[in-house]
Amino acid sequence: MPVGKLRFSCQSPATAMEPTANDDEMWLWAQIKAEARRDAESEPALASYLYSTILSHSSLERSLSFHLGNKLCSSTLLSTLLYDLFLNAFSTDPTLRSAAIADLRATRERDPACVSFSHCLLNYKGFLSCQAHRVAHKLWTQSRRPLALALQSRISDVFAIDIHPAARIGKGIMLDHATGLVVGETAVIGNNVSILHHVTLGGTGKMCGDRHPKIGDGVLIGAGATILGNVKIGEGAKIGAGSVVLIDVPPRTTAVGNPARLVGGKEKPSQLEDIPGESMDHTSFISEWSDYII
Repeated sequence: MPVGKLRFSCQSPATAMEPTANDDEMWLWAQIKAEARRDAESEPALASYLYSTILSHSSLERSLSFHLGNKLCSSTLLSTLLYDLFLNAFSTDPTLRSAAIADLRATRERDPACVSFSHCLLNYKGFLSCQAHRVAHKLWTQSRRPLALALQSRISDVFAIDIHPAARIGKGIMLDHATGLVVGETAVIGNNVSILHHVTLGGTGKMCGDRHPKIGDGVLIGAGATILGNVKIGEGAKIGAGSVVLIDVPPRTTAVGNPARLVGGKEKPSQLEDIPGESMDHTSFISEWSDYII
């Protein structure tokens, strides 16, 4: 059903005119295929690749499953096995599909270097590793832990990103560049969070139990930042590049330095600029803690 068509049901008129999640998925998939056709026409050398990864598939979950299977396969972990594994997960769990769509949109909107949805789907290892992790996490919760850990190992080998399958990640996530990202077992990442490369969400020693950071909604974590221990990073907070955070960071507060100190808190967010995970503003409040002039 095309986006915007009225749906005849017992819903109220206002609700009936709202596009459904399935409408959104269908629109996005049509957009990805249109982009792939355009790229295949403009660059014939990519035509076969674009056909096999996107244009030959009937849905986003089939395309994504095929692409992940080929990216993560090895001589002993076959692409056909991985394709079936990913497709079963995405086909049977609507939350995985909605998260993938939210992640695609987040990357397209927040990263000026992302030229299209198909570019993100095929080439952004931050996006791909996040979707593979979601499947590994599903396996972990189903007590299929050896397979979840094997998948984690392949993700680490191929994408240089190490996320424990037990870690919980929300949707609308952008892992920008992503190389060197490490996320520990009991870490939790909220919705609409943006994380740059070489970030560590780790523990502080050999202790067991709940020992990794909890990242609130709308947080921005700059490149090379390290957050250690069972600390809470509040909603809308910002962690400066290269910072080492060992304490809780209140909502809408900036943490900078090594060790990090807190500056620039705001009581109530009112605009996009107040949600760092979406605005990608790395430099606000810099005058409060540094004499560096940009």
